[in-house]
Amino acid sequence: MLIIPAIDLKDGHCVRLKQGVMEEATVFSKEPGEMALHWLSQGARRLHLVDLNGAFAGKPRNESVICEIVKAVNDQIPIQLGGGIRDLDTIERYLDDGISYIIIGTAAIKIPGFLQDACNAFPGQIFVGLDAKDGKVAVDGWSKVTGHDVIDLAKKFEGYGVEAIIYTDIGRDGMLTGVNVEATVQLARELTIPVIASGGITNIDDIHKLCEIESEGIIGAITGRAIYEGSLDFKEAQVLADKISENNGVS
Repeated sequence: MLIIPAIDLKDGHCVRLKQGVMEEATVFSKEPGEMALHWLSQGARRLHLVDLNGAFAGKPRNESVICEIVKAVNDQIPIQLGGGIRDLDTIERYLDDGISYIIIGTAAIKIPGFLQDACNAFPGQIFVGLDAKDGKVAVDGWSKVTGHDVIDLAKKFEGYGVEAIIYTDIGRDGMLTGVNVEATVQLARELTIPVIASGGITNIDDIHKLCEIESEGIIGAITGRAIYEGSLDFKEAQVLADKISENNGVS
């Protein structure tokens, strides 16, 4: 299982939010490129970037900083990116910039046909970010909870050809209250495409719990506040994940 460091970008800085509230941002670094290199040096095999300003504005807002991160990493590991991506031209530009995977969230629900068009145009490079509270999908930077059921939507998007689902329990994200293992497994069992878990990871115990259910189709876990505040040692987490995968015969 991949342990994936999150670099959330707000006004060009690396921050973390609590439950998606922009006013609750904690700045962890004013040099996101250096932060990317730090996680690379700690053994990261993928990075998760989010343009927070873009997510709220509905269009890219931190593209220059994203390009700096791509340049710093220099193709050593893949980068997945979400936030404010609403059209095919933006996807193409980011892929040309060196991003490996594009995460579509709100637009997958609010713009009819867009996700399917993206999957057709860029096969193997489109993820969907499903952010949920009590099993219902949230959109617009988590500011609105819809009536859409997470599992129903995930199955629909799987049919479009998305590469993976990133599932976030927004009631736990940035709160260090523990990952929602039950909801993550429930989703993964309904799909044939992989699920990446996000939201609420607090410490090494959460990593252990997720790794034990890796065989259900959970290929990664995104972590942010825990590795920045020190309640989770990233290097230790990836070593543990590799060891459990090996012991469980999961490659």
